[in-house]
Amino acid sequence: MRKTKNIKRVIIKVGSSSLCHQDGYIDQQKILYLVMQVAKLIEQGMTVVIVSSGAISAGMGAMELPRKPETLPQKQALAAIGQAKLMQIYEEIFQLFHLKCSQVLLNHGDFDDRQRLLNLSHTMNALIDYGVIPIVNENDALAVEEIRVGDNDTLSALLVPVIDADLLILVSDIDGLYTDNPHVNPQAKLLKYVEHIDEKIEKMASGSTSKLGTGGMATKIKAAKIVNDYGKDMVIVNGQKANSILHVFDEHESGTWFNGGSGQNLKAKAHWLTYRSHSKGKIIVDDGACLALKAHKSLLPSGIVDVKGQFLAGQVVDVVSQKGQRIAKGIVQYSSLEIIMIKGHQSYEIKHILDRHDYDEVIHVNNMVILGGDTNE
Repeated sequence: MRKTKNIKRVIIKVGSSSLCHQDGYIDQQKILYLVMQVAKLIEQGMTVVIVSSGAISAGMGAMELPRKPETLPQKQALAAIGQAKLMQIYEEIFQLFHLKCSQVLLNHGDFDDRQRLLNLSHTMNALIDYGVIPIVNENDALAVEEIRVGDNDTLSALLVPVIDADLLILVSDIDGLYTDNPHVNPQAKLLKYVEHIDEKIEKMASGSTSKLGTGGMATKIKAAKIVNDYGKDMVIVNGQKANSILHVFDEHESGTWFNGGSGQNLKAKAHWLTYRSHSKGKIIVDDGACLALKAHKSLLPSGIVDVKGQFLAGQVVDVVSQKGQRIAKGIVQYSSLEIIMIKGHQSYEIKHILDRHDYDEVIHVNNMVILGGDTNE
């Protein structure tokens, strides 16, 4: 059952298909209709943050290009051109409703670094305190693969803990999650409520894509898992339908609702480690260490077999079994070079090897999260 009564902070992610014409250019009427709904939510006392795609499409329109270019530098150039144009459109339309907006451009590194993440949280909350609507997008003009979030579904989900949002609304060109692909199977049924994301739900998401956006249903399920594991709710709605955002909160119950009460409800540090941090390397451990970690024990040097990559103390790494399965993710207390020197040894030998003994553990249990054991490519 949906619980919308106490929702005060909302993130609305709008995909390219909900902002553009069929030819890929920005449709200002669609943005006007979005802002009208946002203004009504604000009238009702809600705080709203928008995650908006559309920079490249706006750049295509500004340069009068017939189709999206294929090379990364060209796409990044269009993103730089289009982001300014997109914000100009948003600003002009928000002014019609006597509202102010601001631009916030992010990459994964802003979530990865704890200090930058704290700064981001302070900035976002200061904008909200000023009564300004933050409009967030990935900084595509500068992004490379190593620092990209990859899609705005994921970006919007990562923002939920940053502002402690109560609900994430994904506005797309689909009604929600179906039991099968409705374009292929006419018997497919729309799910109005998802209690828990399991393997069956994940299979339903395969094969569904958006014509204009970078993410299909699989990225939306991923976003729902990130949000639900923080104990918050998410809903997918069809932006092509009238008042689909507003209908989330009334008897129409627009779209598919993903229940936040059924997730892992991870604490802030565990959620950051699991979803928002980027691993700088790998520590390979033996079977005994795998069992100890799964029993919520710290990682000691005696169980370490090998180290991959170069990293410093205080950085995040994956802990991997000898079979290649990711067992855990955590913050190391020694550098990769130091771990290579002490691996396989007992903790009391650390001082003799390194000429210092700061910690018994390579990763303390309080700075680690146990994962599902997926194969690490």
